Amino acid sequence: MEVFSYRFKAMGGPCEVRLHADDRAQADRHAAVAKAEILRLEQRYSRYREDSFTTLVNRSAGDARGIEADAESAALLDYAQTAWEQSGGLFDITSGVLRRVWDFKARRVPAQAEIDGILPLIGWQRVRWERPRLVLPLAGMELDFGGYVKEYAADRAAQACRDAGARHGFVELAGDIALIGAHPDGAPWQIGVRHPRAPEQALATIPLAAGAIASSGDYERYFEVDGLRYSHLLNPKTGWPVRGLSAVSVVAPQCLIAGTASTIAMLKGAEAGPRWLGELGLRHLCVAADGVLAGTVEHRTVPAHGPLTRT
Repeated sequence: MEVFSYRFKAMGGPCEVRLHADDRAQADRHAAVAKAEILRLEQRYSRYREDSFTTLVNRSAGDARGIEADAESAALLDYAQTAWEQSGGLFDITSGVLRRVWDFKARRVPAQAEIDGILPLIGWQRVRWERPRLVLPLAGMELDFGGYVKEYAADRAAQACRDAGARHGFVELAGDIALIGAHPDGAPWQIGVRHPRAPEQALATIPLAAGAIASSGDYERYFEVDGLRYSHLLNPKTGWPVRGLSAVSVVAPQCLIAGTASTIAMLKGAEAGPRWLGELGLRHLCVAADGVLAGTVEHRTVPAHGPLTRT
């Protein structure tokens, strides 16, 4: 078997489908079904598309009639509610409205009064969700599926490949990875963990033969002012960026679970985050602000931080 790699952009970042296949034609077929599933979900849940479910939901804000959700969207909403409950309200898909005051391109720190003006629009407890009816009661409220639909798409694309006959490979969406299967000889893929201060370099590698891995960190979108780093990971209760951890990687059976858990751990902070992951029994690797690694997942530190690769 040969290894084939397909790279493209979707969901706001670089994507790769890497496959072992008997020939190029077989690999092309398997990669095509993965890409089609990713693009379907991007179209369905992107807040940038006028015809997406997300846009329809957000346009309905303030309308007591709300909107009816299809079965797939309803499952994602159920998941969001469960994640909100289990995170103590830290994972909240209503918090995307904070981008109205946090402009990471302009590198501007908002005033507390600006944040205070947005906070009343945030809080899953304000949403009325009774299958299949969804109501955003306040005008100006929004839902943003961006915090977890990418990982869901990785899982769905990997399953689409398996359904098409693929057995060995992975789907990567902007660093979050769902395995199709190990190498043909059973060897695990060696997954590079990003260095939070040099994202194109690996700080460690994690062997993975099944399941998924996802990471969250303060390096994806951020700016610095007066020596302080302001990350795009915002606490929905305070409106301010997370502090304490630089990055968290989580290994789980599904990329959706790994991604949600890594985000929640970042939001919980340096002490509570790793402890919460441990209580759930999720294998993880945390990077503290000083670069120190700690966690429960098997890993190998990369000397001098080599290039980020998946082998």
